[in-house]
Order: sequence, then C-alpha cells, then structure tokens
Amino acid sequence: MLRTYISDARDGQTAKIQGFVENLRNGKSMAFLVIKDITGTMQVTVEKEKAPHLAEIIDQLTPDSVVTVTGRVVANEYVKLNGIEMLPDEIKIESLAEALPIERKEIPATKKKKAVERSSIDQRIDYRWIDLRTDENQMIFKVQTCLLDAMRRFLLERNFLEIHTPKLIGAASESGSEVFEVKYFDRNAYLAQSPQFYKQMAMASGLERIFEVAPVFRAEKSYTSKHTTEFTGFDLEFSYIESFRDVMKLEEELLTYALGAVKERYGDQIEAMFGLPLTVPETPFPVVTLRELYDGLEKEFGYSVDESEKGDLTTEAERLSFEWVKKHYNHEFLFVTDYAAEKRAFYHMRDEKGVPQGYDLIWRGVEITTGAQREHRYEVLKAQAEEKGLAEDVKFYLDFFRYGCPPHGGFGLGVDRLTMLLLGLSIKEVMFIFRGPNRLTP
Repeated sequence: MLRTYISDARDGQTAKIQGFVENLRNGKSMAFLVIKDITGTMQVTVEKEKAPHLAEIIDQLTPDSVVTVTGRVVANEYVKLNGIEMLPDEIKIESLAEALPIERKEIPATKKKKAVERSSIDQRIDYRWIDLRTDENQMIFKVQTCLLDAMRRFLLERNFLEIHTPKLIGAASESGSEVFEVKYFDRNAYLAQSPQFYKQMAMASGLERIFEVAPVFRAEKSYTSKHTTEFTGFDLEFSYIESFRDVMKLEEELLTYALGAVKERYGDQIEAMFGLPLTVPETPFPVVTLRELYDGLEKEFGYSVDESEKGDLTTEAERLSFEWVKKHYNHEFLFVTDYAAEKRAFYHMRDEKGVPQGYDLIWRGVEITTGAQREHRYEVLKAQAEEKGLAEDVKFYLDFFRYGCPPHGGFGLGVDRLTMLLLGLSIKEVMFIFRGPNRLTP
C-alpha cells in the first residue's frame, strides 16, 4: 500500500501513515498515539483488549520513535485533531528513539508537575535535527520555500536565467578583507563573499538577466542576532538599465510579489505561530537620501552622529529608521540613497558629483539589500579600483569590461535574514544549520 500523507487522510479510507510519535498515552485498556508527518498530525486509537498484538508493540514505543501505521480512518467528533482518528490494524516500529537530550518547547507547570524550561538556542542547535521536528520550525522552511519559489517565478516570467557561479575564487570578491582563505593545491584560494564579479561577467557575456541562489561566506567575527559566517544569497543582475532606480523598482516589485504569495498561503499560520502579521507592502517604496534620514532621525528622536559618520548608516540609525518610516509613510520598507563613495564598493557607478548610484533597502529596521548601477566603462572602473588599491587584485575582473559591456545593475538579498525578519526570529532560529565564529557543527 502506498503511503498517505496525514493531511490527505479522509473518513472511511484505509490508509498507511508514517511519521514520528509526537505524543503517547499508554493506559491499561486504551492507548492513544499522536503521529506527526510534515503535513500534520493524526490520533491513532488502540483498544488493547481487541488488539493484544498492537499492545505489545505500543509498550515498546518511546516519544519521537518513527512508525508506520496501517488502518481505517474514521470520523470522531470527540477527537480534537481534525475530528478524525485511525483505528490501526498494524503498527510497525521503524526506529526507536532514546530519551531526548533537549527540551524543544517550554512546558507550563501543572498541579502535579513543575514547569519545564526550553533548552537554549545553542543547546538546540547542538541537536538541530531533533529541534527541527516542531511545527514552528518546519513552518520556517515551508515559508522560505514559498518565498523563494515566488521570487524565482517572478524573475523567470521576466526572462531571467538562473546561473551558478564558483564559490572557490582566486581573489576576494569585495574588498580583500573578511574572506576565508583555503589551500587550493599549490596556492591559496578564497570562499566567495558574493557572486558579484561573475554576475557582471554574465552581463559582459550577453546573458542580460540572471539570478542565483547560492551560499555566501563572510569571515566576520560578529555575534549578533542577524550575522552569520555562511548564508544563502539571492542575487540578481540585469542589463540595459538607465539608472539605479530601475534596480530599486525591480526589487520592490519582486518583494511585493513574493510576500503576497507567502501571505496567501501561510499568512494566518504565521500570525498564529509567531504572533507577527505579514503585511504585503505597497509600491512604490519610500525613498530618502542618507542625509535626509539623519536629519529626520535627529528631529524625531534626537539621534545624531558625528559628521564623519554620516557617509554610512549606523546600526542604531537603521533601527530607528523603522519607527521613522512607519510614522511618515506608514510603510515597513525604506530605500536609502546617496552614500559616501568611500563607504561603497569600487564597482558602483558614481555621478558627476562622485555620489555612488546605489542604495540600501531597510526592512523593519534592518538592512536587507545593497543595490546599485555598476560601472561598466573600463577606464572609469579601473580608476576606481586603483583609488581603493585593488587594481592588481581584481585584474581578471577588469578584463570583463575591455571588450564591450552593457550598462547594468543589480542587488543581493540574504534569504536567511529575509526569513528572520518575516517571522520575527533570530538568524540562528531560521537557518537549517547556523554557522558563526564559534559554530562548525553539526
């Protein structure tokens, strides 16, 4: 018999379900199992007197054991789980679980039992495969799958191609710092900080519109709720733009489309599980210059920084920008433009005043994107690389622009950070496996 997912089981059906024993009440005459698979849970009810062969099997079971159960699905208005239960003919133990080393959820105190405290996030990551069995954790990846699927569909409908760029590279892809160096036969190589150089090579190749979903590596010793040394990046680049505002327009349309898809499918569950309503943003997103934002934050919140710091956005300014944009635009997203040239990558195009033609996108007070029009003119790009002392390091990259290259731009999104903000969690909680300065296992 083929397996039936629990969410597909119907009254009157003879079915085979498979999953983990989420709950077990083994009484003298009756036993109740709650079986969980990725689609839901089902109660399995056993009258021991009628099924002594099953009673022997149930006596061996432990919570989180894996079983295959075959039997008849029947309606029962007294069953809280969807009003149906299974009356089994056969229970097969696939794998017996030992006592769990972590507490996945906090258990409130009762008259007979003390409260059970939830294990810390680091303890739970030590046993991540066990922690991931909860509905909330599995919902994270259902949401993330829906989000990425919608983003892919949006781009594929607009003639984008998906490419896969190297992650072992011969030169640092950003500034030469914060990279992981690895031994590559008889020389050194680096783990890519971004696919930036190769995205632009694709533009010089005439591919015109590309995107990539792939790992990104950052050798940053940061211990925050939003930083990680390896994450999944969603990057895109496209040709024949007129300005960086074309890039901003594409990004706001992409995010609106993707968040709309997530809300339609999982909006109610997200709010029920995580207590955070999902608002689909309206376009266009608000846009301010960095100078205007600092002026607004000083006026509204008394927040000011030294003039020398106003070429970039501080973490505190990022955080306060959420309150500012909600008050003035009733919006969760904010584009910030006009950063100082010394704070932007050498490959960002600059205007006649030397202002980089790019932006940061802030969502709920956290930066999720740096985007820009790129400099595609070889001599200008070479001069900007020399200005930052990188001309020799990026010589192979500069060659991409010597034989013709269309005007282009793009951006990168951190998939994990996007998921973190969408669900109101920390970066450690939303990643399948977190990587940080002190974390290389599991």
